[in-house]
Amino acid sequence: MSTTRAAAFFDLDRTLISGASPATFAVAAWRGGMLDGGLLARDALGAVMFRLFGASDETSNASRDRILEIVRGTRRDELVALNEVVIPTLLDKIRPESHGLIEMHHEAGRDTYIVSASPQELVGALASALGMTGGIGTRAAVDDAGHYTGLLDGPFVYGEGKVEAIADLASDRGYDLRLSYGYSDSASDLPMLDLVGHPVAVNPDSALESVAQQRGWPIVIFSRRTKRVIKTTTAISGAIGLASTTYAVGRRHGRTLEAAELSRARPGWKPWS
Repeated sequence: MSTTRAAAFFDLDRTLISGASPATFAVAAWRGGMLDGGLLARDALGAVMFRLFGASDETSNASRDRILEIVRGTRRDELVALNEVVIPTLLDKIRPESHGLIEMHHEAGRDTYIVSASPQELVGALASALGMTGGIGTRAAVDDAGHYTGLLDGPFVYGEGKVEAIADLASDRGYDLRLSYGYSDSASDLPMLDLVGHPVAVNPDSALESVAQQRGWPIVIFSRRTKRVIKTTTAISGAIGLASTTYAVGRRHGRTLEAAELSRARPGWKPWS
C-alpha cells in the first residue's frame, strides 16, 4: 500500500467564505470593548475595499502591524473567547461549494487545511468547526503571563509566508506537494499555488485569472447558493459534460485535475460508485 500523503490548502477570505474574516473579528472585538469605534469604521472600510478590489501587499502588511499593535498587552484568552461569536458568523459565510470540496478531499484520503493571514486563534478554531485537519494562521507572540507582545511568533502567513508555513508542515507531516491541491482567489497567493501540483483559481481577481489562463489552471466561480464552473482552459476532446471533463493544470508539474472532483463539491452530489 502506498504511503504517499497529500493535502489540500484553502485560502480563507473570498475563497472558503464570502467576504473578509477580519471584518467579522473586528465587530466582535468592538462589541467586546477591545476596539474603539474609529478603528472599527476604518477596518470596515478596509473590508469593503478588499471585497471590491482585493488586498495588496502594502495594505496587508499595514493591517498586520495595526492588529499587532491593537492587541499588544491583551490577554490571549480574551481574544480566544471572541470565537464564541465569530465562528458561528463565519460558518454562515462558508460557501456551499467549499463544504463539498472539503468532503471530497477527505473521501480521497487527503488532509485539509485553511491557510490564512488571519490570527491562528481564529483560523484553527474555524478549521476545527469545519471538520478540517487543521488551520495555518498568523501567530502573535505571547509573554509568560499570556499577554500579546505586539510581535510575531513565526511567519506572517501571507504571500511567501504561506509557502514557508506550508513547506514546514509538509516536511513535518510527509506531504507530497506535487500531489497536493491549492485554492485561492488572489494573485497574492501565487507563491502558494505554484508550490502545489494542483492549483485552482476560485473567484479569481483579474491578475490571478490572467495567470491561470496562461498556465492552464482551472478557474471556478463559487457563489453563495450555487456553483458554476464558468471558465476552463484546456479541455480533453470527446469528454461528455463536466463530470467527465479533465482540465490541464500545473504547467510546472504537468499533472491533471478532474473537473468531476470540482463538480462533486455541489451540494447533494453523490460520490461515484
